[in-house]
Amino acid sequence: MPHFVIECSKNVLDMQPAEVIMETVYRAAESTGLFAENDIKVRLHPYELYRLGTGKDSFLHIFGSIMSGRTTAEEANLAKVITRQLAPLLPNVSFLSINIDQFEKATYANRSLIDPRNTTGDRFFLK
Repeated sequence: MPHFVIECSKNVLDMQPAEVIMETVYRAAESTGLFAENDIKVRLHPYELYRLGTGKDSFLHIFGSIMSGRTTAEEANLAKVITRQLAPLLPNVSFLSINIDQFEKATYANRSLIDPRNTTGDRFFLK
């Protein structure tokens, strides 16, 4: 937590390397102060097959999934900070967008949380 899954047309990677895009999203998310640095996860999936509107040839969309508890204003700021950091790197991308969704803490599990030695319920139990 959080997870930022980037989906883009493959031609976006001709504009900027995947590593630059992912690092920009990572650093932008980190700069908001909403997450611990070691918690942020970023992945990128380029698509060869897609259909866009007339005259449009590229897209990049980020699906952000974060733990519940942030305000709408914090979520909106997160989306804007990431978009502001990416926009100058990708000025010719036809569609550049992001959405932030929250998942419930009660329904979240990871290896640390299910470890029987984790008696405090700390999700950072196994660092």
